[in-house]
Amino acid sequence: MGTKDGRRALLAALAGALACAATAGVTWYPADDWQDTPDPIASPHAKKGGTVRFNGGMPPKSFCEYVDNNTYTRMTFSLMYETLISTDTETLEFVPSLARRWAVSDDGREFTFVLDERARWSDGEPVTAEDVKWTFDAVMDPKNDTGPYKVMMGSFESPEVVDARTVVFRKKGDSPKDWRDIMNCGMFYILPKHHFAGGDFNKIDLLDAPVSGPYRLSRIAEQVETEWSRVPGWWRADFPSCRYVCNFDRIVLRYYIDNENAFEAFKKKSIDVYPVYTARIMRNETHGEKFDRNWILKRRVRNHNPVGYQGFAMNLRKWPFDDRRVRIAMAKLIDRETMNRTMMFNEYFLQRSYYEDLYDEAHPCPNPLYLFDPEGAAALLAEAGFAKNPKTGALEQNGRAFKFTFLSRSGSDEKFLSLFNAELRKLGIEMKIERKDFAAWMRDMDAFNFEMTWQSWGAGIFKNPETAWLSTEADRKGSNNTVGFKSAEVDALIAAEKSMTTMAARSEAYKKIDALVAAEAPYAFLWNVAATRLLYWNKFGMPASVLSRFSNEECILSYWWYDEDRAQELDAAMKNHTCLPAVPLEVDFDAVTKAAE
Repeated sequence: MGTKDGRRALLAALAGALACAATAGVTWYPADDWQDTPDPIASPHAKKGGTVRFNGGMPPKSFCEYVDNNTYTRMTFSLMYETLISTDTETLEFVPSLARRWAVSDDGREFTFVLDERARWSDGEPVTAEDVKWTFDAVMDPKNDTGPYKVMMGSFESPEVVDARTVVFRKKGDSPKDWRDIMNCGMFYILPKHHFAGGDFNKIDLLDAPVSGPYRLSRIAEQVETEWSRVPGWWRADFPSCRYVCNFDRIVLRYYIDNENAFEAFKKKSIDVYPVYTARIMRNETHGEKFDRNWILKRRVRNHNPVGYQGFAMNLRKWPFDDRRVRIAMAKLIDRETMNRTMMFNEYFLQRSYYEDLYDEAHPCPNPLYLFDPEGAAALLAEAGFAKNPKTGALEQNGRAFKFTFLSRSGSDEKFLSLFNAELRKLGIEMKIERKDFAAWMRDMDAFNFEMTWQSWGAGIFKNPETAWLSTEADRKGSNNTVGFKSAEVDALIAAEKSMTTMAARSEAYKKIDALVAAEAPYAFLWNVAATRLLYWNKFGMPASVLSRFSNEECILSYWWYDEDRAQELDAAMKNHTCLPAVPLEVDFDAVTKAAE
């Protein structure tokens, strides 16, 4: 028996000995005494059935997250396909998913996954190690537009199939050990090889495709709406952790490019749930019979959902934003305090960090908070060599007028850009606003074809600064380092944090990265909100905490349910113009869970 064949036999034997928690050279997970337990957020009162309709924003270019990495694609893709392992919604510990067990070698360079023999695609075919390998190879294929996933998975060789249910990932020889390795090889979504192999991955069609998750893509009305249907006989439906979740029979995303149009559609019951991203709507437009009689309910949920960041992103590859002084000057020309007070009812906090959740009152963020300061901006521009042309009034550097294009994807930014533009004009700066639809905007962003734009990013519990700030990512089209940030010092910190074994140590590294990036001001920060604001028609049941510990409105699809009795009461109340019971506006996750204990 050859060395390779012998190793295959050994791994196959290990895969069969699932009762053994540790073997020479490897450690098996989960622990022998681990048991699947009910999700503490999921309510035993949940019922299956009904439909929930969300605003899907702009129709995506693809329903595959690998090809189109946006909020709603990620949200729905995770309902269709599963990863080898996942995380506990409360503790964040790794737990089985498609893989029943997994092993990590003592040197941290090999990861073995044993698939659950019960795992099935919705067409009845088993989920196999070949599916895992094919998905990995497709994502890593240079001809496929799979963006950030190439970074996450790029430190691994193509996985080895040991047998039908066992697959091994090995780190590349020059790839350093990274605490995220188990996530990077164990938490990408596995697709069915038998259905997709041979096709164009960039044009992958998920309509009625086999899935391993609780929902399948069942209907597409181009540019209008898309429907997902609950899969009968989902292979994990009876697992304790999966009871009372994924309760809707159908999930519908209806596409309203403009947020105001979506709100109007919501009030007409064309969509059922409306996450509020505009303070004016929450403050001024939630009155009248529908709201006063509690046909539509309002909630503001504070939990532990990490806060992302947003701002005017500047392309550091292009003049004049390749100069740090110019970028800081732009930040000083945005009157954020006035905008927050007059347009957003002081509902937001002004951002100064790319990792806001690393700080609290006891440990405040030391990054500079750039407030409105036209004189300071003018001084910085003068220091950078800009001066007004006395004949034209244009601000120039070596005879080159300071003019740029702001790439916009929404008309809702007009009032903010108007104030910003007024300050630019006072200094002799010309800003042209170019509006494009979301798809065209995304194409330009993927190609770094912009000078300044409004960009926002979400946040995760497990942070990965590499995708956003690593220097080599600044040169890879379609990366998350859209601004073109490069820093040898940040690169060194990113490399160092990969080997840090504690969250505390990594948090300190992230704070240092945060300070270095903030000092360069690739984004002129705007604002954010530390709560999830929701409006919804009063026909749903939900957990007392409304949302889970670390999630936003996306978890509604997992934990809420259609309540037929409430729906009938709503119809009767609207017909008779009567009131329904009220609910508290403010929901504090910690207070709710503590009271339940």
